[in-house]
Amino acid sequence: MAVLAAASFPALAQAPVPSAQRGELFFKSTHGNDWSCASCHTENPLAPGKHVKTGKAIAPLAPAANPKRFTDAAAVEKWFRRNCNDVLGRACSAQEMSDVTQYLMSLK
Repeated sequence: MAVLAAASFPALAQAPVPSAQRGELFFKSTHGNDWSCASCHTENPLAPGKHVKTGKAIAPLAPAANPKRFTDAAAVEKWFRRNCNDVLGRACSAQEMSDVTQYLMSLK
């Protein structure tokens, strides 16, 4: 079945596999702007964060510390849409989102 899927969708077969290492680099980098994901979510996503502008407390981002993370698809989409715009000034690519998610899921 996996071979059939790859043969049916060549672009998918060539897409890079999500990488926790790329996700961590993305999470901690500023991308030419003032903010990174870590600006509000801290360098350690297992810890609580705080919004740099509003001071609002933010629950830990990593699912290992906050089991509610990544349980609601609509909330995840909203989170990426809002935060990618804040950090990048644009929407995140599917690769960026999958890398960051892989990184956050890898934390224990």
